[in-house]
Amino acid sequence: MTKGIKSLLFLSLVLSLATTSCKRGDSSSGGSGELSSATGWEYGNQDYGGFEKLDYEGQVNGPNLVLIEGGTFNMGLTNQDVTYDWNNIPRRVTVSSFYMDETEVSNINWKEYEFWTKKTYQSYPQIWIDLLPDTLVWREELAYNEPYIRTYYRHPSYDDYPVVGVTWDQCQDFCAWRSNRVNEMLLIERGVLNPNSSEQMDSESFDTEAYLAGQYQGSVRKNLEDKATGGERPVRFEDGIMLPDYRLPTEAEWEYAALALQGNQPETGDENIMERRYFPWNGNTPRYQKHNKNQGNLQANFKRGRGDYMGMAGSLNDKASGPAPVRKFIPNDFGLYNMAGNVNEWTQDVYRALTSSDLSDAENHDLNPFRGNVFKEAILDEEGRPVEKDSMGRLRYKTVEDDTLGIRENYRKGDVRGYGDGDNEEIVNYGYGDWSLISDKARVIKGGSWGDRLYWLQPGTRRFKDQDKADNKTGFRCAMIRVGGETGNEDTGGIDFKEKGKTVKRRYK
Repeated sequence: MTKGIKSLLFLSLVLSLATTSCKRGDSSSGGSGELSSATGWEYGNQDYGGFEKLDYEGQVNGPNLVLIEGGTFNMGLTNQDVTYDWNNIPRRVTVSSFYMDETEVSNINWKEYEFWTKKTYQSYPQIWIDLLPDTLVWREELAYNEPYIRTYYRHPSYDDYPVVGVTWDQCQDFCAWRSNRVNEMLLIERGVLNPNSSEQMDSESFDTEAYLAGQYQGSVRKNLEDKATGGERPVRFEDGIMLPDYRLPTEAEWEYAALALQGNQPETGDENIMERRYFPWNGNTPRYQKHNKNQGNLQANFKRGRGDYMGMAGSLNDKASGPAPVRKFIPNDFGLYNMAGNVNEWTQDVYRALTSSDLSDAENHDLNPFRGNVFKEAILDEEGRPVEKDSMGRLRYKTVEDDTLGIRENYRKGDVRGYGDGDNEEIVNYGYGDWSLISDKARVIKGGSWGDRLYWLQPGTRRFKDQDKADNKTGFRCAMIRVGGETGNEDTGGIDFKEKGKTVKRRYK
């Protein structure tokens, strides 16, 4: 063997060992076997501090959620502005991927929320009373809707119908409750907590933030291994086990999800859209146009004309004089039901007629546009830890003060109270709420309802309602951010997690 060949073989062996050493460590010391690309120290090895890098599988699907793959679209009206409000001028924006409820929140969902709250907060009955839907929204001066007052929310015939009579404020509380129940179930499924719903009372009820702050003990089955000490520790946010919060969708998210333009992309996979959409379906008519058994049927629940809510006996069109079940009609190309008609839906945004113009004139507002931030921060003790939780088991928060808005530029830029058209007297006051019909309490509603004409079923149209008001034509659905990559597994809309070497499917219907 020549000297040159020997040198090449030796160099090849050295490179091979070097490459291997960058990937694997001494797992006999409790480490993961993987070395840090910054320091060369082994992840999870107690001899080297025990810093842990998780083998994270990705965000799991929450109950009833569908992954909405983000993208760019023309937000705003796609048809004539027949009301001449000029409150939604078309502009190009991008929405990041997120999750959205497949259906509107139903009566049975809200009754479960009511049941849990009444059972858990027995010392505070007012909490249960405050969450009840206002069933009197059905009462009309010149109509006989009295039976709905007693039956629509309570009778099992309406379990799968959208909940109505709920305010924007009540929806916020529902989202918080739902987030806690889903995260608690995730910890139970992982074997961290035991089911103990009968033992949860008042301040001892599970709250995600209180648990992460170490202020909820519950019935612990087992904790996670602490790589740094070799002992045990509770689940942390950084473990990626629990999901982000359920919340109301922003106006941009709602409109993007309703249009579902991915259904009009050619199979070649390029970025062209073959046809614009006026509604969550193709065409400028509410009737189904494909040549199959559904051809000619209405695709949404709405008021077709004066006095016509569902057609004639023997040939009913949408088959619902009021709301219809949440899984009625054909879903759009994202798999979402009733994104047009049935009930209007609350969004997170504060309403301003000129929001679209403001977004068009400012840079960096065309990514995930939203108007309505009010920043809060946890109340801390002298040692920088959250103070004791409140009587309902929740951490205590406070709204960021006005002086902080002035000190921190990014607070002022993002907080709705810092807008030039806000109604916060400490910053600026143009009379909104005092001299006009619009204030920071006005929230955007979208989608049209069973009692609206076809025009309001276009995703680009927008109206508003004060956040403490309710009616019989407005409900809601929840959304959730997508953490990490923009796309998920095509079969599940998310990524399944592994437990004890087995793949655990998380699919909810």
